[in-house]
Amino acid sequence: MISEDNIKNALRMVKYPGYSRDIVSFGLVKQVAINAGAVSVTLNLTSGSAEVARQLKLDSEQALKSLPDVKSVYVQVNQPATPAGQTPWTQQAKVPGIARIVAIASGKGGVGKSTVSVNLACALKHLGTKVGLLDCDIYGPSVPLMMGINQKPTISDEEKMVPPSNYGVKLMSMGLLLEGDQAVIWRGPMIVKTIQQFFSSVEWGQLDFLLVDLPPGTGDAQLTLCQTVPLDGGVIVTTPQEASLGVVRKGISMFQKVNVPILGIVENMSYFTTNTGERLEIFGHGGGRHEAARQNLPFLGEIPLYTEIREAGDKGLPVVVSDPEEPPGQAFISIAQSLQQKF
Repeated sequence: MISEDNIKNALRMVKYPGYSRDIVSFGLVKQVAINAGAVSVTLNLTSGSAEVARQLKLDSEQALKSLPDVKSVYVQVNQPATPAGQTPWTQQAKVPGIARIVAIASGKGGVGKSTVSVNLACALKHLGTKVGLLDCDIYGPSVPLMMGINQKPTISDEEKMVPPSNYGVKLMSMGLLLEGDQAVIWRGPMIVKTIQQFFSSVEWGQLDFLLVDLPPGTGDAQLTLCQTVPLDGGVIVTTPQEASLGVVRKGISMFQKVNVPILGIVENMSYFTTNTGERLEIFGHGGGRHEAARQNLPFLGEIPLYTEIREAGDKGLPVVVSDPEEPPGQAFISIAQSLQQKF
């Protein structure tokens, strides 16, 4: 029997022209009807490009006809009267040279999200990909310290900022533009403008992945990112206890409302193993995995409490770089491998 889930799974193979995301994750599939082997699907586009509409109609029909028990297919594409070539997301524009943009988010602070972002970026580099890391925590940027980078960006001939790099990972952060312990005392509009410039005024070059380390919460930085560039997905970082998971659900809801696919959940600080081998579940254990199952989301992996991870971050030498074969480094590399498999 053909089901709506079968239909949507088939349509997830249809990518929006020029992007790596599919039409289901973008929220373009609005109606699905099935009747005795006849399938009818309605796509609502916000782009007025006739060529895009024709391509999506053709690709969708081919994807649906490949399903068993489908006898006939009808795809209706609805478009507004907008100029040809306009993208389907208000103010969004694909960044040249960047294949995938993935946001690393959490509902609350103190879960080790920046530590995960740094080590995940280095792990993806370890696996042979070209990686950039954007620190969008404007008020409290900590990524430059963890990456061991303190030099300012240079300026290219095109008058764009060229991000410095370390360990093969390019980095842009507000922390690289400030003097010493200078504080950022800005209102929302300045945050919005700065994050937009991190994409429009930075020469990122060719990247397989740009990871974006978001500040906690669901405020200006998060919404600006979702409106500025088409995100290929989000990764949620949590700790095991319910206090963290309760706020994480708000982050999941935010991504869902702006049609950003959630690639999975990472549980940080899962447990601690003493020198005698005793396992201590300081913050509980398994909350991230259970929440992923409850939300029907992938669970990307867990990261135990390792002293080496904290020490490495304080030194500006991520544990994935210093000891990639040891358990702390392997924990991040395993999660990076799981993330790669999503694309």
